[in-house]
Amino acid sequence: MFKRILIANRGEIACRVIKTARRMGIQTVAVYSEADKDSVHVEMADEAVLIGPPQAAESYLQIERIVEACRKTGAEAVHPGYGFLSEREAFPRALSEAGVVFIGPNPGAIAAMGDKIESKKAAAKAKVSTVPGHLGIIEDDGHAVKIADEIGYPVMIKASAGGGGKGMRIAHSRAEVAEGFKLARAEAKASFGDDRVFIEKFIVDPRHIEIQVLGDKHGNVIYLGERECSVQRRNQKVIEEAPSPLLDEATRRKMGEQAVALARAVNYDSAGTVEFVAGQDKSFYFLEMNTRLQVEHPVTELVTGIDLVEQMIRVAAGEKLSIAQKDVALTGWAVESRVYAEDPFRNFLPSIGRLVKYRPPQEVSRDGVTVRNDTGVEEGGEISIYYDPMIAKLITHAPSRAAAIEAQANALDAFYIDGIRHNIPFLSALMLHPRWRKGELSTGFIAEEFPKGFHGREPDADTARRIAAVGAAIDHVLGERKRRISGQMTGREVVRERRRAVWLGRDEIGLDVAREDGAIAVRFLDAAGEPGAALRLVSAWKPGDGVWFGTVDGHPIAVQVRAIPNGFRLAHRGCELPVSVFTASEAKAARLMPVNVGADTGKKLLCPMPGLVISIDVAEGQEVKAGETLAVVEAMKMQNVLRAERDGVVKAIHAKPGATLAVDALILEFA
Repeated sequence: MFKRILIANRGEIACRVIKTARRMGIQTVAVYSEADKDSVHVEMADEAVLIGPPQAAESYLQIERIVEACRKTGAEAVHPGYGFLSEREAFPRALSEAGVVFIGPNPGAIAAMGDKIESKKAAAKAKVSTVPGHLGIIEDDGHAVKIADEIGYPVMIKASAGGGGKGMRIAHSRAEVAEGFKLARAEAKASFGDDRVFIEKFIVDPRHIEIQVLGDKHGNVIYLGERECSVQRRNQKVIEEAPSPLLDEATRRKMGEQAVALARAVNYDSAGTVEFVAGQDKSFYFLEMNTRLQVEHPVTELVTGIDLVEQMIRVAAGEKLSIAQKDVALTGWAVESRVYAEDPFRNFLPSIGRLVKYRPPQEVSRDGVTVRNDTGVEEGGEISIYYDPMIAKLITHAPSRAAAIEAQANALDAFYIDGIRHNIPFLSALMLHPRWRKGELSTGFIAEEFPKGFHGREPDADTARRIAAVGAAIDHVLGERKRRISGQMTGREVVRERRRAVWLGRDEIGLDVAREDGAIAVRFLDAAGEPGAALRLVSAWKPGDGVWFGTVDGHPIAVQVRAIPNGFRLAHRGCELPVSVFTASEAKAARLMPVNVGADTGKKLLCPMPGLVISIDVAEGQEVKAGETLAVVEAMKMQNVLRAERDGVVKAIHAKPGATLAVDALILEFA
């Protein structure tokens, strides 16, 4: 077995590999860019080597610097993680020449499967069902349009060397093909150093299901069940689960056997994933093979009990698989949410900055429920513009799908992040969505269920009552503290009014609040002002805590708490609401206060995220129509097209290509 390995990656996956290596008694070496010098993976590793500037192309994608780091530290093997160099055939070849083992598949398998075009050819040869498409070289956007016309719309334009949703576009018309071809090529070049793309038929209402395979260097290959990854946004996975609610055992076996056949055909000898697009009728077609560890591998680990990173290391060291196909059993259900640094209330635009507070839920395994958080950040760390916006992967495992979803919803309620925007409110809302809970999924789920974007989940009556009661309890605790201070200063007891008016968003609710027998009793007032039955709230919450942990009538809940002027912003079960708690006289005065109205920015194009201006596609004085491209801004490896919301004339342009802009920076003005 290896004594020391190097992880050629960063963030949560580097931390994930280090944890398994440490458990196996293997020393680890981290590599890092200048932007990552204070990162968690650097602190966790036994040794760390600086490999270049922040840009991935000048650091994490530099093969010779990784090889030199191995020479410098005596690392015997390299785990590539995912992304970056993990699917570059040249990387394991360079390592081999330097006498270093690659913890991944052999270069031949990467060549056959890592290239998406070649993998489809290999799949067809192995008699794996494939999607109709064009796998040859596409010369330009005109050629792309011609191919799409022949295949029939809609089509998928996809980077040949891609993965993770980068360099991918769905096109429903000739115009969208022309534009999507250019954008996909540009993203593919920036992310993978390879601008080749291919086009294939896009299956309407599809599901994304993938099979985890594992092979060794002795000809043994098995599959470890499936993962459903249909809940996607902009072709990037948001929630994954194992197993899939769609499949039955017969379909699972058929997909698994095809995945194994394909892996055998290319002598696959590590962990890898064969991805399929599936119809609602359980028909399926080969999509691609990822010759690496997948982001969503934890859900497979939790339902199988198999540590995939450990298996990859053992296989790379020449060991035979200790697991046969008959030994693989799927137990319970696992759900994974990807926590991203993005603003769900602003069309999921990237958010960068410092993690002023980062308090993930406690990782536990009790009463049949497991909560796991794979992350590469810590409180006080910085989310950079240079890399993927993922903060963490939150995974829950339970005996049933419903229990795993409930555990995930509870864990998300307890996940507190401040300093940047994040997608936890959206993830929480998804956990409560009826269609998700029923397992009626497709890759169009988010677009179909949130056609106008995400604006927060409207609370149902029970959720609203819980939030109002918690708001009143928090106010009561704050009031007790103030009254103690006042009593100490004046020498006399300060009497508190029991009646409160709670403003829950736009709604006003009357409450009677008092401490009774170690609990805070909250009674809702009826139309006549009479209190009803009490809700009993018990919590150790104190001022400054970011999450209110406690029970309401004996049922445990978590509510996130953020101070705002005249109240708090409380978040629970995907609902995020401003809450103000007033006495009767305070409420009377508050109703007279004017409402602030935001400034009109309709004649300005503001940068919606921190990013790099790739192009300005209009000129001063130019007339534009609604929907026309105004500019392209790149952030966190994704190119974002900014379009005109209405017809107009460009008055002035304030930004140039190559400029790095802050959020809400002025790009151009309209007359």
